[in-house]
Formats: sequence, structure tokens, C-alpha cells
Amino acid sequence: MTSYDVALHAGVSQSAVSRCFKPGASVSKKMRERVMTAVKEMGYTPNAIARGLITRRSNMVAVIVSNLNFYPEVVSELSARFTERGVHVLLFTLDHESDVSRTLERVWQYQVDGVIAAAHFSPDEIVTFEERNVPLVFYNRSYEDIPVSSVSCDQVGGERALINRLTKSGQHKSYAIITGPADSVVSMQRTQGAIDRLHESGVTDVTQVTGDYGYKSGRRAVQEIIELRGSAPDAIICANDMMAFGAMDELRFHLEYDVPGDVSVVGFDGVRAASWSSFDLATVAQPVESMTEAAVSMLMDRVDDQSLPPEKRVFSGVLRDGSSVRN
Repeated sequence: MTSYDVALHAGVSQSAVSRCFKPGASVSKKMRERVMTAVKEMGYTPNAIARGLITRRSNMVAVIVSNLNFYPEVVSELSARFTERGVHVLLFTLDHESDVSRTLERVWQYQVDGVIAAAHFSPDEIVTFEERNVPLVFYNRSYEDIPVSSVSCDQVGGERALINRLTKSGQHKSYAIITGPADSVVSMQRTQGAIDRLHESGVTDVTQVTGDYGYKSGRRAVQEIIELRGSAPDAIICANDMMAFGAMDELRFHLEYDVPGDVSVVGFDGVRAASWSSFDLATVAQPVESMTEAAVSMLMDRVDDQSLPPEKRVFSGVLRDGSSVRN
């Protein structure tokens, strides 16, 4: 049974039947009731594969992420917004940002209509999308020298706001930074933003160690910092909230430091747990809803019209002044 059979039974055009199954399509209430009555009487179910052959679309998009410690909230928002548009999401996760090439080999097998990527791509990998005519939008990544669409948070501006919060009290003289993975562009931007602002403020005592964005790496990093310094610094700046949670717990429950009495801790991202009373973390909250809506709109606009030029949108984060920083 096809949509043409339903159209004949309902006495409407086949395009009218198609519009009734397309989210957001313009169709009158009377027409929808008429078509749905015929659908129920005939037991019709739309064939997504057949529709894809007609429209030359799979009605699927791929979402590639490299940091699930933060991105579950983002993936949830993206999935909800694509579902509203009747689009299915295929999720691909990376253990390391250097795994992109192998992941793309899997993505191409599904003939996706477009890709949103929260991972770093090489110039050659970006060119592959142009060659395949597959729209690409980067989430929380931006490229200065490559013409590609992106939605990102102002990483440097967010770190400067955090450093300003730490330095304004005059109580923090020594600092440590827990970075993300060495191949993470977001971590590089946040770390450099913090270091530049600290130097501008006259701070030279800064210890830097590497984490992997995970909770356990935050705990390990605190141990490494104290081994390198011989004691805890006045403040620890973490490249994301999850590592900040680990750092706080290691300081409080294993090393018996007071947070923030002995050591202030800040993060970045604004995940839900940051507002829990057990952490109450000072952080920069990314406007996830606005960023995901922008990413989805930009991608689908380019699925509909691939002649659109690349677009870059940068959103400001919001400083959340939690009790993990002493005044």
C-alpha cells in the first residue's frame, strides 16, 4: 500500500497525504482529518525508505561528539529539536579527537543529510564534506581560516570572566590550571584565555597539568599539582565542570582542604550538577538551548539549500558565581 492508494481513497492529492506526515508542513485541519481517517481505515504506514528514494534524502543526520561528560545535555537538546522536524539522529562518539577519520568512514555508510560535529576536524576532513555535498556545522568549535559553519561559545571571554572573579578579591596569589586533552581545541582556547588574563593581572605563579575532561582525571590532577608544588595553590582553574567536581572532592574528602577556605575552584560549561548544593561551582554556563537551536537551524537550512554560504555564530557564556570561590 502506498500514499497514492491513501490519496485515492481519501479523494485528495498524493502531495496532501505527504504533507500530513511531514512535521511543520502546511495543511488544514479538515484536510488532515480526512487523510488520517483514510489512513486508519486502510492501515497505512509511511515507508521512510521509499520516501527517501523519492526525495533523495535519508532524513537522518549524524551528531559527532568527543566529550560525553558535557555533551549528554547537548545531545538531548539536539535530538529533541531534530525530532520536532521529523529528522532522525545518529550519534557517533570519539574516545579521542584524533579518531575522526575512522568515524567518518562509518558516517558515510548511512547517507546522512548533514552532520553536526562537536570535535576537531582537519582541513582535509572538512573538504571531504564539500566533495560529498554534505552540509557540516561545528558545535562549540570554530575555524578562523577555513570557510565552514559553526556555533560556539566565547571560550576566551568566559575564562576572562572567571579569572576576573578570582582576582577581584585579592586573596588568590598562586594558581593551577587543569587542562583538557592535548588534542582538544576547546581546552587550548580556554587555557590560553586563562593564562593571558592571569598574566595581564600580574600573576606569574601558575602550575599547569593535563586532564581528560573526566571526574577521575580531576582528582588525579589535584594530586599531581600538589606533588609538583609541594602544597595546594590558592585557586584551581579547570577546563570543564566535571574535572572541577573531581578536584573539589579530592581536595575536600581525601586531602582535607577546605573549599573555598583553602583552595578556590572554578570550572566551565555550566552542567546541571554545578548548581547542586554539594558543589555550588563557580563556572561559565553555556547557553545550550540557544546554541543547539542555532546549530540545527543552520544545518537544516543548508540541507534545503546547499548554496548558502558558511555562517559563524558566537554566544556569550553566563558567569555563575558559586560558593566554590572565596570572597
